Amino acid sequence: MTDHEKKMYEELARISKALAHASRLYIIHKLDEQEYCVKELTELIGADISTVSKHLTILKNAGIIIDEKRGNCVYYQLQCRCVLSMFSCLTDVIDSNKNKINTILN
Repeated sequence: MTDHEKKMYEELARISKALAHASRLYIIHKLDEQEYCVKELTELIGADISTVSKHLTILKNAGIIIDEKRGNCVYYQLQCRCVLSMFSCLTDVIDSNKNKINTILN
């Protein structure tokens, strides 16, 4: 593996790590619908504001979302919508695994 390849795969791993949490995946899904402020996301997720803020920071540092301060609120939106294509791919993997399990059990 070249140095360039190593750096690229390390960056892919870092971004994948940012996605590796159910609440962060939910946030991405919700931000596909519309932009939200921290308070709204906190209510949707049902977690405290510090936890949601931490999730948002991780997603922002990975370059997946961006924020914009308006008055007393910070609004978040997706920066890279292409990350949503991962959802359908992962759902296909889940379905494929279910089919394999059903075949083995039958």
